[in-house]
Amino acid sequence: MDTHNRRSDMTVASAKNMAKLLRSDMTSNGTPMTHSQSLEQVARMHGYRDWNTMHAGLSQRSNSLSFSVGDRVQGEYLGQPFTGQLIGVQQAQKPMTRVTIRFDTPVDVVKFESFSSLRQRVTGEVGPDGRSLRKTSDGQPHLVMSPARG
Repeated sequence: MDTHNRRSDMTVASAKNMAKLLRSDMTSNGTPMTHSQSLEQVARMHGYRDWNTMHAGLSQRSNSLSFSVGDRVQGEYLGQPFTGQLIGVQQAQKPMTRVTIRFDTPVDVVKFESFSSLRQRVTGEVGPDGRSLRKTSDGQPHLVMSPARG
């Protein structure tokens, strides 16, 4: 697959817009083109096999987060909201990243009213989207995190 034509700033939205313009130009020049044909053409022009491959590649790139030691993060751990700082980041089995978070305020990881278990620091693995593959019994990710705002 030819990758030299891929633009690093290309997004799904910009690729769709490019396909719309291509379709309009081709139609006005007497060569009608369907929307799906224009999407396929834009994908090939940028070195992708087809539109589905381009869409998947662009979506994955736009959904990838990068984390470093010292970053401020926010999210949920075992369903409880948190803010904190990354004190450890290391590559786990790709595409996962092992992170250690020191919470600003301890998080109660027990949902029972009769007792509590507060955690100040946790380690978990997250994918490029900041979500862990491990899930609680109700299907929610153990850890969901993103860069802290403001």
